Amino acid sequence: MTNRGRTNVLLGLASIALAVVPMNAGFAESPPSSTAGARVARLTVSQVVERLVEKNAERANALDSFQGRRAYQLDYVGFPENLHAEMVVDMTFKAPATKDFTVVSESGNKWIVNHIFKRLLDSEQEAMAAQNRVRTALDPQNYNFTLLADQGNTADGCSYVLQVEPKVPSKFLYRGRIWVDDKDFAVCRIEGEPAKNPSFWIKKTDIHHAYLKIGDFWLPADNKSVSTIRLGGLATLTIKYQDYKILQGHALNQAQANQSSLASTSPKSAN
Repeated sequence: MTNRGRTNVLLGLASIALAVVPMNAGFAESPPSSTAGARVARLTVSQVVERLVEKNAERANALDSFQGRRAYQLDYVGFPENLHAEMVVDMTFKAPATKDFTVVSESGNKWIVNHIFKRLLDSEQEAMAAQNRVRTALDPQNYNFTLLADQGNTADGCSYVLQVEPKVPSKFLYRGRIWVDDKDFAVCRIEGEPAKNPSFWIKKTDIHHAYLKIGDFWLPADNKSVSTIRLGGLATLTIKYQDYKILQGHALNQAQANQSSLASTSPKSAN
């Protein structure tokens, strides 16, 4: 592999990681359930998607600010040499669309650190723009959804499994399966591949993305992309999310109550 070929492979990995960076589905608050302990009828695919989109928007609005730490790691095993790099970053999110990054530590191959990891941070900032969030949102405008076989009441509550197919072959979208929590209607995990191969040097990429619940919110936990390189190598990019702290947020029922209170106290026009 030439130096140019190696560069294309690694730049392609940066794009692959972006394929599963959630813009709207990352912030999901648990709504209060009035049917705790009761058996809830299974929903159709259109009902699941409708609730998923609606709750994603509501829950994202409920999360004002949080912080966390990410650990990035990339390993390439193959010709002409093995490569490895790591970077630890602190991130603070402020609604509606601001992310501040502070690099805590760097190690390993400097080219990977400077041209992949830091490019990922820049691209994540760019993706926060309103028009880009619309283009990458997990909704019927960007994806076709199919409800797969009933998974029943799984232990983690993620009993709705949907096949997602992007309507446009964009490298920032993906195709595969998503698991949706049957109470919160938040994405629990994703397994798939990029909708469009971002690099000639990459034959195939498998993406695994998982979320965890922090208090009332669902946030990213793990992102792993494993890529098979055309000349025989294997590249693995992982992002571990940890040390979350919710700095400011509010409950959905509180927001709805405030809206109702404002509506009831607003002056009415005379007849």
